[in-house]
Amino acid sequence: MARFIEGPAGAGKTSLAITQVMDWLRAGVPANQILILVPQRTLGIPYFKALNDSEVSNAASVQIATLGGLARQALSQYWGRVASHIVPNWDGREPVFLTIETAQYYMAQFVEPSLQAGYFDGVSVERSRIVAQTLDNLSKAAINAFPLDEVVERLTAAWVGHSTRPRVYRAAIDIAGKFQAYCRENLLLDFSLQVEFYMNILLKDEIYAGNLRETYRYLIADNLEEDFPVMLDFVDWLWPSLDDACLVYDTDAGYRIFLGASPELAYQFKQRCDQVDMLDKLVSHNPATTELGTALGNAFGETPQVPELPHLEESFEIAFSSFYPEMIDRAVNKVVELVGQGVSPHEIVILAPFLGDSLRFTIFDRLQAAGIPFVSHRPSRAIRDEPVARAMLALIALAYPGTPVKPNKTDVAHAFVQLIDGLDPIRAELLVQIAYRPNQDELGSFDAITQTMQQRITYRVGERYEKLRQRLIEFRQNASEIPPDYFMQSMFDFAAQPGYRFHVNLEAGRIVSELIESARNFRAVVNPDNPETDVNNWTDVAHRYAQLVGDGVLAALHFASWQDEYFKDAVFVAPAYTFLMRNRFVDYQFWLDIGSGAWAERLDQPLTHPYVLHRAYPKATMWTDEMEAAAQQERLRKLILGLVRRCRKHVYLGFADLGEQGFEQRGPLLKIFNHILQAYGNAADSIS
Repeated sequence: MARFIEGPAGAGKTSLAITQVMDWLRAGVPANQILILVPQRTLGIPYFKALNDSEVSNAASVQIATLGGLARQALSQYWGRVASHIVPNWDGREPVFLTIETAQYYMAQFVEPSLQAGYFDGVSVERSRIVAQTLDNLSKAAINAFPLDEVVERLTAAWVGHSTRPRVYRAAIDIAGKFQAYCRENLLLDFSLQVEFYMNILLKDEIYAGNLRETYRYLIADNLEEDFPVMLDFVDWLWPSLDDACLVYDTDAGYRIFLGASPELAYQFKQRCDQVDMLDKLVSHNPATTELGTALGNAFGETPQVPELPHLEESFEIAFSSFYPEMIDRAVNKVVELVGQGVSPHEIVILAPFLGDSLRFTIFDRLQAAGIPFVSHRPSRAIRDEPVARAMLALIALAYPGTPVKPNKTDVAHAFVQLIDGLDPIRAELLVQIAYRPNQDELGSFDAITQTMQQRITYRVGERYEKLRQRLIEFRQNASEIPPDYFMQSMFDFAAQPGYRFHVNLEAGRIVSELIESARNFRAVVNPDNPETDVNNWTDVAHRYAQLVGDGVLAALHFASWQDEYFKDAVFVAPAYTFLMRNRFVDYQFWLDIGSGAWAERLDQPLTHPYVLHRAYPKATMWTDEMEAAAQQERLRKLILGLVRRCRKHVYLGFADLGEQGFEQRGPLLKIFNHILQAYGNAADSIS
């Protein structure tokens, strides 16, 4: 008997699904016959925790997976059976699975010639974004089961602007086709090929299909609304062989529309289920935040206006500031006050529509000065944009001989500031001006600096600099024998000692850990036969990895990092959508810059389109301004309702009359709260 559980976030849907799993196990269902499907691994954390903590025998053996995870596992195990269908002249080689980072490395080699030939002159976009969006088009084609030509047809039919854009679309898809052909020939499997081969070859293989249907007889599919179409196709394929199923659907979600989420298609599974549980009462919410959700629903015309919401004023407050820095200071001061009152930092999040570098740095600087631990994540942020990552790139250039482009003095000074405790940017510039010459192989000794300058830099900083310099000198003597990930691990261990900034910096630890994993994956791809062995000289691999990061590669999703953030006692600082996709519930939320129009805007992606490249979108339909406005309103509705329903106690709203760029702000989110203030008796507090 199949079961469909629907309701808003916080209604207890996942808890009910976990109970269902436990009931199956207690009834004698073998753990290996249960499959829990989630759109991304991080959404499986509640299941991981519940099953690992359970006293039910063998509960931890229940499989929790994504479609991508199933595809990769199956391709690894059954490669010998299906390889000849993929490569007619297969020579026995094993496939190499590409991460988003290593896929960008190979894609860049196909983008560069087209970029130089002027095929992308019709759009203003960086090379790294062309690479990322071309890969995104491949993924969109795979998760919707589109041929590549249909991607061009859809984008061209939807475009209403200048006539040069269709030529750009064609250029991007031609590159995508060349990339895929190269990957097939060399057995390099990116996400799109993994999904394509899994759905079109493995699921049609009698032995694999029979084993899978025989193995998994019980299914949990959580966050069904966030799944992409071929994931729903997989559920449809598995459905006839199931003995029981439980599908979980969030009625106000679908946040992963940019990644292919298909809530409309997912909701159709409700008709197949024998039992429907509609949960509408929020668990562990206080009356105030519940009333705020009601007021927001009214503002969007979803619910009738309630004459009185007596607890509404307790649910949120707006801090009005004239200037942007003042808004940040007030928010951080409130965080400090809450922590001082005994609130766990883990129960606080600071959110903004986009987390720009200056905003991020300012928040981090204020929190660090107050001694409050924090962690952060920004998925669309290039690795090189992280200050700690730039420091590591500079160290790689200093450590490995023959670096094609030596780091400039500013980069080296920045690296020293990131590593050496007590060194400020001004004294770092002084030190580098004296001790570093880009045309020399080694840093100069602090002892060779004049006494007057040593005193200005301070002897304590000089001693720490000298230890760092000696560490780099020792490394250079054997650099060719050491892979770049080993080097970064060694440098992190060094800089985690007292006297260096990584000693108490959780954020630095997270970033370096992800860099190390990234570099390890990179060398496994460039040396696939035996990535653990010496390639005679690791210097070239280190140089190529540094170039990859320096060119603006976007970071892969690191599950261990997300899991750490889920459990660490630290304030979480992130874009609003990033927080929503964690599906975390907290006591206090800070929404910064509510006057910004960016709360409802989507990223500009001139080479792709999340709505047009979707199975549910009519193929030959133009994307109009009216459609964009409606989609914008729907995104804003889902975003703020999703945030409020994940807040247990209080929302703090930060408003600056003049935004980060110095302009007056009156965005749609501010208008929503103006409506609430006027509708419920607080019109005096509204902003005209």
